[in-house]
Amino acid sequence: MNAVSDIGVIGLAVMGENLILNMESKGFHVTAYNRSVDKVENFVNGRAKGKNIYGAKSIEDLVSSLKAPRKVMLMVKAGKPVDDFIELLIPHLDKGDIIIDGGNSHFPDTERRVKYVESKGLYFIGTGVSGGEEGALLGPSIMPGGSKEAWPAVKPIFQGIAAKVADGTPCCDWVGTGGAGHFVKMVHNGIEYGDMQLINEIYHIMKNVLGLSADEMHEVFKEWNEGELDSYLIEITRDILAYKEADGTPIIDRILDTAGQKGTGKWTGTVALELGVPLTLITESVFARCLSALKDERVAASRVLTAGPTPAFDGDKKAFIDHLRDALYAAKVISYAQGYQMMKAAAKEYNWELNYGNIALMWRGGCIIRSRFLSNIKEAFDKNPDLANLLLDPYFAEKIQACQGGLRQVTATAIQNGIPVPCLNAAISFYDGYRTERLPANLLQAQRDYFGAHTYERTDKPRGQFFHTNWTGRGGDTASTTYDV
Repeated sequence: MNAVSDIGVIGLAVMGENLILNMESKGFHVTAYNRSVDKVENFVNGRAKGKNIYGAKSIEDLVSSLKAPRKVMLMVKAGKPVDDFIELLIPHLDKGDIIIDGGNSHFPDTERRVKYVESKGLYFIGTGVSGGEEGALLGPSIMPGGSKEAWPAVKPIFQGIAAKVADGTPCCDWVGTGGAGHFVKMVHNGIEYGDMQLINEIYHIMKNVLGLSADEMHEVFKEWNEGELDSYLIEITRDILAYKEADGTPIIDRILDTAGQKGTGKWTGTVALELGVPLTLITESVFARCLSALKDERVAASRVLTAGPTPAFDGDKKAFIDHLRDALYAAKVISYAQGYQMMKAAAKEYNWELNYGNIALMWRGGCIIRSRFLSNIKEAFDKNPDLANLLLDPYFAEKIQACQGGLRQVTATAIQNGIPVPCLNAAISFYDGYRTERLPANLLQAQRDYFGAHTYERTDKPRGQFFHTNWTGRGGDTASTTYDV
Protein backbone atom coordinates (compact mmCIF):
# COMPACT_ATOMS: atom_id res chain seq x y z
CA MET A 1 0.00 0.00 0.00
CA ASN A 2 0.99 3.66 -0.19
CA ALA A 3 3.02 5.03 2.72
CA VAL A 4 0.46 7.31 4.39
CA SER A 5 0.89 6.91 8.14
CA ASP A 6 3.08 9.07 10.36
CA ILE A 7 3.60 6.31 12.93
CA GLY A 8 2.66 2.70 13.57
CA VAL A 9 1.64 1.31 16.94
CA ILE A 10 1.90 -2.37 17.85
CA GLY A 11 -0.27 -3.51 20.76
CA LEU A 12 -3.98 -2.84 21.18
CA ALA A 13 -4.40 -3.12 24.92
CA VAL A 14 -5.79 -0.14 26.85
CA MET A 15 -2.72 2.11 26.54
CA GLY A 16 -2.08 1.29 22.88
CA GLU A 17 -5.64 1.94 21.75
CA ASN A 18 -5.89 5.23 23.60
CA LEU A 19 -2.51 6.50 22.41
CA ILE A 20 -3.55 5.78 18.82
CA LEU A 21 -6.82 7.70 19.27
CA ASN A 22 -4.88 10.55 20.89
CA MET A 23 -2.42 10.68 17.97
CA GLU A 24 -5.21 10.68 15.40
CA SER A 25 -7.06 13.44 17.24
CA LYS A 26 -3.95 15.62 16.96
CA GLY A 27 -3.84 15.25 13.18
CA PHE A 28 -1.50 12.28 12.75
CA HIS A 29 -2.23 9.29 10.53
CA VAL A 30 -1.65 6.06 12.48
CA THR A 31 -1.33 2.39 11.58
CA ALA A 32 -2.51 -0.07 14.23
CA TYR A 33 -1.29 -3.65 14.50
CA ASN A 34 -1.76 -6.49 16.96
CA ARG A 35 -0.66 -10.10 16.83
CA SER A 36 -4.30 -11.08 17.21
CA VAL A 37 -5.64 -9.67 13.93
CA ASP A 38 -9.23 -9.84 15.16
CA LYS A 39 -8.32 -7.14 17.72
CA VAL A 40 -7.20 -4.92 14.84
CA GLU A 41 -10.48 -5.47 12.98
CA ASN A 42 -12.57 -4.85 16.11
CA PHE A 43 -10.67 -1.63 16.83
CA VAL A 44 -10.81 -0.27 13.28
CA ASN A 45 -14.51 -1.06 13.01
CA GLY A 46 -15.24 0.15 16.54
CA ARG A 47 -13.56 3.03 18.36
CA ALA A 48 -11.40 3.93 15.34
CA LYS A 49 -14.17 3.81 12.75
CA GLY A 50 -14.17 6.81 10.41
CA LYS A 51 -10.79 8.05 11.67
CA ASN A 52 -7.39 8.29 9.99
CA ILE A 53 -6.35 4.95 11.45
CA TYR A 54 -5.29 2.05 9.25
CA GLY A 55 -5.45 -1.52 10.51
CA ALA A 56 -2.46 -3.61 9.42
CA LYS A 57 -2.80 -7.36 8.99
CA SER A 58 0.93 -8.18 9.20
CA ILE A 59 4.31 -6.69 10.07
CA GLU A 60 5.00 -6.24 6.35
CA ASP A 61 1.68 -4.45 5.93
CA LEU A 62 2.44 -2.24 8.93
CA VAL A 63 5.90 -1.21 7.72
CA SER A 64 4.80 -0.57 4.13
CA SER A 65 2.14 1.86 5.35
CA LEU A 66 4.64 4.19 7.09
CA LYS A 67 6.31 7.34 5.78
CA ALA A 68 10.11 7.52 6.02
CA PRO A 69 11.78 7.55 8.40
CA ARG A 70 9.48 4.81 9.62
CA LYS A 71 8.45 5.06 13.26
CA VAL A 72 7.04 1.98 14.99
CA MET A 73 5.93 2.21 18.64
CA LEU A 74 5.67 -0.95 20.72
CA MET A 75 2.95 -0.91 23.37
CA VAL A 76 3.41 -4.50 24.49
CA LYS A 77 4.28 -6.27 27.73
CA ALA A 78 7.82 -5.56 28.98
CA GLY A 79 10.48 -8.24 28.61
CA LYS A 80 10.63 -10.90 25.91
CA PRO A 81 7.69 -9.57 23.83
CA VAL A 82 9.64 -6.36 23.19
CA ASP A 83 12.72 -8.29 22.05
CA ASP A 84 10.57 -10.57 19.89
CA PHE A 85 8.98 -7.64 18.06
CA ILE A 86 12.35 -5.95 17.57
CA GLU A 87 13.56 -9.09 15.80
CA LEU A 88 10.38 -9.23 13.68
CA LEU A 89 10.71 -5.57 12.66
CA ILE A 90 14.43 -5.29 11.86
CA PRO A 91 14.37 -7.23 8.56
CA HIS A 92 11.67 -4.92 7.17
CA LEU A 93 13.15 -1.58 8.22
CA ASP A 94 15.70 0.62 6.45
CA LYS A 95 18.64 2.62 7.77
CA GLY A 96 17.48 5.50 9.95
CA ASP A 97 14.10 3.98 10.79
CA ILE A 98 13.01 4.14 14.44
CA ILE A 99 11.70 1.55 16.90
CA ILE A 100 10.06 2.96 20.02
CA ASP A 101 9.32 1.04 23.23
CA GLY A 102 6.52 2.79 25.11
CA GLY A 103 6.01 0.08 27.73
CA ASN A 104 7.25 -0.18 31.30
CA SER A 105 10.61 -1.71 30.41
CA HIS A 106 13.46 -1.85 32.90
CA PHE A 107 16.12 0.68 31.91
CA PRO A 108 19.02 -1.83 31.60
CA ASP A 109 16.98 -3.61 28.92
CA THR A 110 16.60 -0.31 27.10
CA GLU A 111 20.35 0.35 27.37
CA ARG A 112 20.97 -3.03 25.74
CA ARG A 113 18.35 -2.54 23.04
CA VAL A 114 19.66 0.89 22.04
CA LYS A 115 23.09 -0.56 21.35
CA TYR A 116 21.70 -3.59 19.53
CA VAL A 117 19.25 -1.69 17.30
CA GLU A 118 21.85 0.98 16.49
CA SER A 119 24.24 -1.80 15.44
CA LYS A 120 21.66 -2.65 12.75
CA GLY A 121 21.70 0.91 11.37
CA LEU A 122 18.41 1.81 13.07
CA TYR A 123 17.45 4.01 16.01
CA PHE A 124 15.79 3.00 19.27
CA ILE A 125 13.81 5.10 21.75
CA GLY A 126 12.73 3.83 25.16
CA THR A 127 10.07 6.13 26.49
CA GLY A 128 8.15 6.20 29.72
CA VAL A 129 4.44 6.97 29.29
CA SER A 130 2.45 7.88 32.39
CA GLY A 131 -1.15 8.82 32.94
CA GLY A 132 -3.05 5.59 32.68
CA GLU A 133 -6.01 5.11 30.35
CA GLU A 134 -7.26 8.69 30.58
CA GLY A 135 -3.80 10.18 30.16
CA ALA A 136 -3.06 8.06 27.10
CA LEU A 137 -6.27 9.31 25.48
CA LEU A 138 -6.23 12.97 26.52
CA GLY A 139 -2.55 13.71 27.10
CA PRO A 140 0.06 11.70 29.04
CA SER A 141 3.45 12.59 30.45
CA ILE A 142 6.08 11.22 28.05
CA MET A 143 9.74 10.64 28.99
CA PRO A 144 11.80 9.63 25.92
CA GLY A 145 15.43 8.52 25.86
CA GLY A 146 17.77 6.44 23.72
CA SER A 147 19.09 7.31 20.24
CA LYS A 148 19.17 11.12 20.31
CA GLU A 149 19.39 11.28 16.51
CA ALA A 150 15.81 9.97 16.40
CA TRP A 151 14.35 12.70 18.62
CA PRO A 152 13.65 15.31 15.86
CA ALA A 153 11.57 12.74 13.94
CA VAL A 154 9.33 11.79 16.88
CA LYS A 155 9.29 15.14 18.72
CA PRO A 156 6.27 16.61 16.85
CA ILE A 157 4.19 13.50 17.57
CA PHE A 158 5.23 13.07 21.20
CA GLN A 159 4.91 16.74 22.13
CA GLY A 160 1.69 16.96 20.13
CA ILE A 161 -0.06 14.23 22.11
CA ALA A 162 1.49 15.01 25.53
CA ALA A 163 -0.33 16.82 28.33
CA LYS A 164 0.23 20.59 28.42
CA VAL A 165 0.80 22.89 31.39
CA ALA A 166 -1.02 26.21 31.71
CA ASP A 167 1.22 28.08 29.26
CA GLY A 168 0.94 25.31 26.65
CA THR A 169 4.35 23.75 27.30
CA PRO A 170 4.16 19.99 26.63
CA CYS A 171 4.90 17.52 29.41
CA CYS A 172 7.45 15.82 27.18
CA ASP A 173 11.08 16.55 26.39
CA TRP A 174 14.20 14.59 25.58
CA VAL A 175 15.55 12.96 28.75
CA GLY A 176 18.89 11.46 27.71
CA THR A 177 20.79 8.69 25.98
CA GLY A 178 20.56 4.94 26.58
CA GLY A 179 17.98 3.95 29.17
CA ALA A 180 17.54 7.45 30.65
CA GLY A 181 13.89 7.78 29.64
CA HIS A 182 12.85 4.50 31.20
CA PHE A 183 15.00 5.25 34.27
CA VAL A 184 13.15 8.52 34.88
CA LYS A 185 9.84 6.70 34.38
CA MET A 186 10.98 4.10 36.94
CA VAL A 187 11.72 6.85 39.48
CA HIS A 188 8.34 8.41 38.68
CA ASN A 189 6.67 5.09 39.49
CA GLY A 190 8.67 4.76 42.69
CA ILE A 191 7.56 8.23 43.80
CA GLU A 192 4.02 7.19 42.88
CA TYR A 193 4.33 4.20 45.24
CA GLY A 194 5.52 6.56 48.00
CA ASP A 195 2.79 9.14 47.43
CA MET A 196 0.07 6.49 47.51
CA GLN A 197 1.38 4.86 50.68
CA LEU A 198 1.68 8.23 52.45
CA ILE A 199 -1.95 9.02 51.61
CA ASN A 200 -2.93 5.56 52.84
CA GLU A 201 -1.16 6.11 56.16
CA ILE A 202 -2.91 9.46 56.62
CA TYR A 203 -6.25 7.76 55.79
CA HIS A 204 -5.50 4.99 58.32
CA ILE A 205 -4.88 7.56 61.08
CA MET A 206 -8.00 9.55 60.17
CA LYS A 207 -10.15 6.42 60.27
CA ASN A 208 -8.69 4.46 63.20
CA VAL A 209 -7.39 7.21 65.50
CA LEU A 210 -9.65 10.19 64.81
CA GLY A 211 -12.66 8.01 63.98
CA LEU A 212 -13.62 10.05 60.92
CA SER A 213 -16.29 8.73 58.58
CA ALA A 214 -15.70 8.35 54.83
CA ASP A 215 -17.78 11.49 54.24
CA GLU A 216 -15.72 13.47 56.76
CA MET A 217 -12.48 12.28 55.18
CA HIS A 218 -13.85 13.18 51.76
CA GLU A 219 -14.34 16.76 52.95
CA VAL A 220 -10.78 16.93 54.32
CA PHE A 221 -9.22 15.69 51.09
CA LYS A 222 -11.49 18.01 49.12
CA GLU A 223 -10.15 20.98 51.11
CA TRP A 224 -6.55 19.79 50.78
CA ASN A 225 -6.90 19.49 47.02
CA GLU A 226 -7.63 23.19 46.85
CA GLY A 227 -4.35 24.11 48.56
CA GLU A 228 -0.67 23.18 48.44
CA LEU A 229 -1.46 19.46 48.32
CA ASP A 230 -3.42 19.88 45.08
CA SER A 231 -2.59 16.75 43.06
CA TYR A 232 -4.14 13.96 41.03
CA LEU A 233 -3.76 11.38 43.82
CA ILE A 234 -5.38 13.67 46.42
CA GLU A 235 -8.15 14.38 43.92
CA ILE A 236 -8.97 10.72 43.28
CA THR A 237 -8.72 9.92 47.01
CA ARG A 238 -11.35 12.62 47.59
CA ASP A 239 -13.59 11.00 44.98
CA ILE A 240 -13.02 7.43 46.20
CA LEU A 241 -14.06 8.35 49.73
CA ALA A 242 -17.34 9.81 48.44
CA TYR A 243 -18.27 6.79 46.30
CA LYS A 244 -21.06 4.66 47.78
CA GLU A 245 -22.66 1.31 47.02
CA ALA A 246 -26.39 1.08 46.22
CA ASP A 247 -27.12 0.51 49.93
CA GLY A 248 -25.26 3.69 50.92
CA THR A 249 -22.14 1.93 52.24
CA PRO A 250 -18.84 3.59 51.24
CA ILE A 251 -17.24 1.22 48.74
CA ILE A 252 -13.86 1.81 50.35
CA ASP A 253 -15.05 -0.19 53.38
CA ARG A 254 -15.72 -3.25 51.20
CA ILE A 255 -12.39 -3.36 49.35
CA LEU A 256 -9.98 -6.04 50.62
CA ASP A 257 -6.85 -4.61 52.21
CA THR A 258 -4.25 -6.40 50.09
CA ALA A 259 -2.37 -4.43 47.44
CA GLY A 260 -0.92 -5.51 44.11
CA GLN A 261 2.15 -4.24 42.26
CA LYS A 262 3.76 -4.64 38.85
CA GLY A 263 7.42 -4.40 39.84
CA THR A 264 8.53 -0.86 39.00
CA GLY A 265 8.58 0.14 42.67
CA LYS A 266 10.73 -2.89 43.44
CA TRP A 267 13.10 -1.94 40.60
CA THR A 268 13.43 1.55 42.08
CA GLY A 269 14.41 0.19 45.49
CA THR A 270 16.82 -2.37 44.03
CA VAL A 271 18.59 0.21 41.85
CA ALA A 272 18.81 2.60 44.81
CA LEU A 273 20.67 -0.08 46.77
CA GLU A 274 23.00 -0.65 43.81
CA LEU A 275 23.71 3.09 43.56
CA GLY A 276 24.06 3.51 47.34
CA VAL A 277 21.25 6.07 47.54
CA PRO A 278 19.11 6.24 50.75
CA LEU A 279 15.74 5.87 49.02
CA THR A 280 14.14 4.93 52.31
CA LEU A 281 10.59 6.19 51.85
CA ILE A 282 9.92 4.64 48.45
CA THR A 283 11.50 1.35 49.52
CA GLU A 284 9.28 1.25 52.60
CA SER A 285 6.24 1.82 50.38
CA VAL A 286 7.12 -1.32 48.41
CA PHE A 287 7.51 -3.34 51.62
CA ALA A 288 4.14 -1.97 52.83
CA ARG A 289 2.49 -3.54 49.79
CA CYS A 290 4.33 -6.79 50.46
CA LEU A 291 3.06 -6.76 54.06
CA SER A 292 -0.49 -6.06 52.91
CA ALA A 293 -0.31 -9.16 50.71
CA LEU A 294 0.16 -11.32 53.83
CA LYS A 295 -3.56 -11.01 54.56
CA ASP A 296 -4.14 -14.48 56.01
CA GLU A 297 -1.03 -14.27 58.19
CA ARG A 298 -2.06 -10.84 59.47
CA VAL A 299 -5.54 -12.08 60.36
CA ALA A 300 -3.99 -14.97 62.32
CA ALA A 301 -1.41 -12.68 63.95
CA SER A 302 -4.10 -10.23 65.04
CA ARG A 303 -5.52 -12.97 67.29
CA VAL A 304 -2.16 -13.86 68.82
CA LEU A 305 -0.22 -10.58 69.05
CA THR A 306 -2.83 -8.80 71.12
CA ALA A 307 -0.44 -6.71 73.21
CA GLY A 308 -0.48 -3.14 72.01
CA PRO A 309 -2.41 0.10 72.36
CA THR A 310 -6.05 0.53 71.45
CA PRO A 311 -6.41 3.63 69.24
CA ALA A 312 -7.95 6.55 71.06
CA PHE A 313 -7.87 10.32 70.62
CA ASP A 314 -9.07 12.98 73.03
CA GLY A 315 -7.36 16.06 71.58
CA ASP A 316 -8.41 18.78 69.17
CA LYS A 317 -9.34 16.97 65.95
CA LYS A 318 -9.26 20.09 63.79
CA ALA A 319 -5.77 20.99 64.97
CA PHE A 320 -4.60 17.43 64.43
CA ILE A 321 -6.00 17.40 60.88
CA ASP A 322 -3.78 20.43 60.24
CA HIS A 323 -0.84 18.35 61.54
CA LEU A 324 -1.85 15.58 59.13
CA ARG A 325 -1.79 18.03 56.23
CA ASP A 326 1.67 19.29 57.22
CA ALA A 327 2.92 15.73 57.73
CA LEU A 328 1.77 14.67 54.28
CA TYR A 329 3.30 17.72 52.61
CA ALA A 330 6.64 17.33 54.42
CA ALA A 331 6.85 13.62 53.70
CA LYS A 332 6.06 14.18 50.00
CA VAL A 333 8.87 16.74 49.75
CA ILE A 334 11.29 14.30 51.39
CA SER A 335 10.22 11.51 49.03
CA TYR A 336 10.80 13.68 45.96
CA ALA A 337 14.13 14.84 47.40
CA GLN A 338 15.22 11.19 47.66
CA GLY A 339 13.99 10.48 44.12
CA TYR A 340 16.00 13.39 42.73
CA GLN A 341 19.06 12.25 44.70
CA MET A 342 18.73 8.92 42.94
CA MET A 343 18.48 10.53 39.50
CA LYS A 344 21.60 12.60 40.20
CA ALA A 345 23.50 9.46 41.26
CA ALA A 346 22.32 7.63 38.13
CA ALA A 347 23.32 10.51 35.87
CA LYS A 348 26.84 10.31 37.27
CA GLU A 349 26.95 6.51 37.03
CA TYR A 350 25.62 6.26 33.47
CA ASN A 351 26.96 9.54 32.04
CA TRP A 352 23.52 11.02 31.43
CA GLU A 353 22.90 14.76 31.21
CA LEU A 354 19.55 15.00 32.95
CA ASN A 355 17.67 18.29 33.12
CA TYR A 356 16.02 18.06 36.55
CA GLY A 357 13.82 21.11 36.06
CA ASN A 358 12.48 19.70 32.79
CA ILE A 359 11.78 16.37 34.47
CA ALA A 360 9.60 18.18 37.03
CA LEU A 361 7.83 19.90 34.15
CA MET A 362 7.23 16.55 32.41
CA TRP A 363 5.59 15.33 35.62
CA ARG A 364 3.55 18.53 36.06
CA GLY A 365 0.69 17.26 33.89
CA GLY A 366 -0.73 14.05 32.51
CA CYS A 367 1.02 11.63 34.86
CA ILE A 368 -0.13 9.96 38.08
CA ILE A 369 2.08 12.05 40.38
CA ARG A 370 1.12 15.39 38.83
CA SER A 371 0.76 18.01 41.52
CA ARG A 372 0.99 21.72 42.16
CA PHE A 373 4.34 21.66 43.93
CA LEU A 374 6.16 20.18 40.94
CA SER A 375 6.24 23.77 39.64
CA ASN A 376 8.24 24.68 42.75
CA ILE A 377 10.61 21.77 42.08
CA LYS A 378 11.16 22.98 38.52
CA GLU A 379 11.90 26.49 39.81
CA ALA A 380 14.38 25.09 42.36
CA PHE A 381 16.43 23.24 39.74
CA ASP A 382 16.09 26.01 37.16
CA LYS A 383 17.66 28.38 39.69
CA ASN A 384 20.36 25.89 40.68
CA PRO A 385 20.87 22.91 38.32
CA ASP A 386 23.63 21.64 40.63
CA LEU A 387 21.38 21.61 43.72
CA ALA A 388 22.69 18.72 45.86
CA ASN A 389 19.32 18.02 47.49
CA LEU A 390 15.86 19.49 47.09
CA LEU A 391 15.69 20.09 50.86
CA LEU A 392 18.51 22.63 50.51
CA ASP A 393 16.57 24.86 48.12
CA PRO A 394 15.51 28.01 50.06
CA TYR A 395 11.80 27.54 49.28
CA PHE A 396 11.69 23.89 50.31
CA ALA A 397 14.03 24.40 53.27
CA GLU A 398 11.58 26.95 54.65
CA LYS A 399 8.55 24.76 53.91
CA ILE A 400 10.03 21.60 55.42
CA GLN A 401 11.10 23.40 58.58
CA ALA A 402 7.58 24.82 58.95
CA CYS A 403 5.92 21.41 58.42
CA GLN A 404 8.31 19.05 60.22
CA GLY A 405 6.60 19.68 63.55
CA GLY A 406 3.36 18.26 62.16
CA LEU A 407 5.24 15.26 60.77
CA ARG A 408 6.72 14.56 64.21
CA GLN A 409 3.38 14.96 65.95
CA VAL A 410 1.58 12.64 63.51
CA THR A 411 4.28 9.97 63.51
CA ALA A 412 4.48 9.93 67.31
CA THR A 413 0.69 9.78 67.67
CA ALA A 414 0.47 6.91 65.19
CA ILE A 415 3.12 4.88 67.02
CA GLN A 416 1.49 5.55 70.38
CA ASN A 417 -1.81 4.29 68.96
CA GLY A 418 -0.39 1.20 67.27
CA ILE A 419 -0.93 2.47 63.71
CA PRO A 420 1.81 1.42 61.25
CA VAL A 421 3.27 4.40 59.38
CA PRO A 422 6.42 3.09 57.65
CA CYS A 423 6.66 5.90 55.11
CA LEU A 424 5.89 8.78 57.47
CA ASN A 425 8.46 7.33 59.86
CA ALA A 426 11.00 6.91 57.05
CA ALA A 427 10.45 10.56 56.10
CA ILE A 428 11.19 12.04 59.54
CA SER A 429 14.09 9.63 60.08
CA PHE A 430 15.69 10.68 56.79
CA TYR A 431 15.14 14.37 57.57
CA ASP A 432 16.79 14.04 60.97
CA GLY A 433 19.59 11.90 59.58
CA TYR A 434 20.29 14.29 56.73
CA ARG A 435 20.43 17.34 59.01
CA THR A 436 22.65 15.61 61.63
CA GLU A 437 26.26 16.73 61.44
CA ARG A 438 27.63 13.69 63.29
CA LEU A 439 25.88 10.30 63.03
CA PRO A 440 26.84 7.20 65.07
CA ALA A 441 28.54 5.59 62.07
CA ASN A 442 31.87 6.17 63.84
CA LEU A 443 30.94 3.32 66.20
CA LEU A 444 29.81 1.21 63.24
CA GLN A 445 33.20 1.69 61.57
CA ALA A 446 34.96 0.76 64.81
CA GLN A 447 32.87 -2.42 64.98
CA ARG A 448 33.70 -3.30 61.37
CA ASP A 449 37.38 -2.70 61.99
CA TYR A 450 37.27 -4.77 65.21
CA PHE A 451 35.84 -7.94 63.64
CA GLY A 452 37.03 -7.57 60.06
CA ALA A 453 39.94 -5.11 59.95
CA HIS A 454 37.89 -3.00 57.52
CA THR A 455 39.67 0.25 58.61
CA TYR A 456 38.24 3.69 59.35
CA GLU A 457 38.92 7.36 58.69
CA ARG A 458 39.81 9.76 61.50
CA THR A 459 38.46 13.19 62.40
CA ASP A 460 42.00 14.48 62.95
CA LYS A 461 43.34 13.30 59.58
CA PRO A 462 42.51 14.20 55.95
CA ARG A 463 39.63 12.37 54.23
CA GLY A 464 40.78 9.40 52.20
CA GLN A 465 43.35 8.14 54.70
CA PHE A 466 42.38 4.85 56.32
CA PHE A 467 43.56 3.38 59.63
CA HIS A 468 43.33 0.08 61.47
CA THR A 469 43.53 -0.63 65.20
CA ASN A 470 44.72 -3.92 66.72
CA TRP A 471 41.78 -3.91 69.14
CA THR A 472 42.51 -7.18 70.97
CA GLY A 473 46.29 -7.19 70.82
CA ARG A 474 46.08 -10.56 69.06
CA GLY A 475 45.66 -9.20 65.53
CA GLY A 476 48.34 -7.97 63.18
CA ASP A 477 48.76 -4.83 61.13
CA THR A 478 47.13 -6.26 57.98
CA ALA A 479 43.89 -4.53 57.05
CA SER A 480 41.06 -5.65 54.78
CA THR A 481 40.37 -3.89 51.50
CA THR A 482 38.23 -0.76 51.66
CA TYR A 483 35.37 0.01 49.32
CA ASP A 484 32.25 2.12 49.22
CA VAL A 485 28.80 0.91 48.16
